[in-house]
Amino acid sequence: MNPVRVEVNDKMQTGKRAKLSRDRARASLNYFGVNASQPLAEWRRKGWIHPEDPRGWFQWYCRYYCGRRSQDDLRQIARWRAVRRHVAQLKKHCKPRDLNCRRRQRQALLHWSYDSRQI
Repeated sequence: MNPVRVEVNDKMQTGKRAKLSRDRARASLNYFGVNASQPLAEWRRKGWIHPEDPRGWFQWYCRYYCGRRSQDDLRQIARWRAVRRHVAQLKKHCKPRDLNCRRRQRQALLHWSYDSRQI
C-alpha cells in the first residue's frame, strides 16, 4: 500500500523515532520485532476500513483527536476498549516488565496506542 498522508495537528505529539515502511509491512521496524497485524486485505474483508479513513484505526484516531467526529466513532472507541483483554492477559501470564513475554500481544497493544512496557 502506498503511504497515505495522515494529517497531524500541531497539538499532537509525533515520535521522531517513528519508522514507516513505504512498500510492505516489516516486523523488524516494530518495537518488539514481530508482526502483530493482519494484512490490509483482511482488514478490508472484515469491513474494518472505511472510505474516509483508508489507513484504518490510526488515521481515524488522529482525526478524532484533532476534533473530527464521524459515524464510525462509537465502533472505533469500542474496539479500542476491547484491547484491555490483552493487558489482562499480560498481567496474568507475564512477570512484571518482562518484555520478552508475549511480544506479539505487546506489539498489538502498541498498535492500539497502549504502551505495555510498564506492565
